[in-house]
Amino acid sequence: MVKHGLLLTAFVATACTASEPQASDPVPSNDVSGTLFVANKRGNTLSMIDLASGEEVKRGESCTNPHELAVSPDGNHVALACYGGQSIAIFSTGDLSRVSEIDLGAGARPHGIVWHANGDIYSTAEGRQSIFRVSAPLGEAGMAEFSTKQRGSHMLAVSPDGNHAWTTDLGSKTVTSVDLTEANPPLSVEVGIEPEGISLSPDGSALWVSARGSDMAFELDPQTMEVRKSVATGSFPLRLLVRPQGDFAITSDLADGGLSVIDTASGELVRSIAVSSAEEAERRVQVTILWSSDGELIYVAETESNTVAEVDFESGEVIRRFGTGEGGDGLAVITPTAE
Repeated sequence: MVKHGLLLTAFVATACTASEPQASDPVPSNDVSGTLFVANKRGNTLSMIDLASGEEVKRGESCTNPHELAVSPDGNHVALACYGGQSIAIFSTGDLSRVSEIDLGAGARPHGIVWHANGDIYSTAEGRQSIFRVSAPLGEAGMAEFSTKQRGSHMLAVSPDGNHAWTTDLGSKTVTSVDLTEANPPLSVEVGIEPEGISLSPDGSALWVSARGSDMAFELDPQTMEVRKSVATGSFPLRLLVRPQGDFAITSDLADGGLSVIDTASGELVRSIAVSSAEEAERRVQVTILWSSDGELIYVAETESNTVAEVDFESGEVIRRFGTGEGGDGLAVITPTAE
């Protein structure tokens, strides 16, 4: 546990210090196409990376301390949670031009964000201990705010029907279920030490959470919030994400530079992927993780080295590293669909 404290101290101490990009030569990857978007939280910018070439093709001003990202269902827009302020900023994915900004109110500090298939945007508002649901975000936006009654509501998952949301609440050390129909009050439970990562299975039947302070991941019943499974992970699992196929979940283990791979059916740790060595972990500080739409690749934001690693899931090999702006964190990807 001591190594966690040392690493976090180093993370905070260097949070305002830029690092030189350490990207590999952008050699094209086999059959990879699409666009990767990166929120650069220390640079207050948004990067656009062409995945076919591996080149950052555009970088534009975004908002203060942007963290998480979400792409619209049609792929034409990307929404940023402006953690240093109180708004959600929306940009065109074509040229990164600003389209609109949605004010969530004083002290909102939005962080976790989902642009749902139903067209609504959902966002945590850490400073207001709440979740927002924004309807028609590209038109006459309508907003509804739902209290979590917990401190530090940080990361977010939303049900397939859009009527339930779950948050990890760092300040209260809880996970909270919020009924967005308001038929039931919020339900909060303590899960491990410092739960932060959260992801819902594609069918909505299982809620997975990583607790960074206890080096554990947990499967919860989304309705009752009872723990079904628990599994030891790598060191300091900051994020967790279920594969699009639902068969595996991965955690981003900040303190050792690895990814823990969990079989969701058995609840067992089946392997680990070394994105960087334990010695490199403090220099890179990997945070956000993102699956490609086909579940074959994993993108890992390495915030301190201003890079994003592209990892082949099957082999566990790091294929490439892309250079980004300062403090790359939130990730979103658009993959072309076959005609």
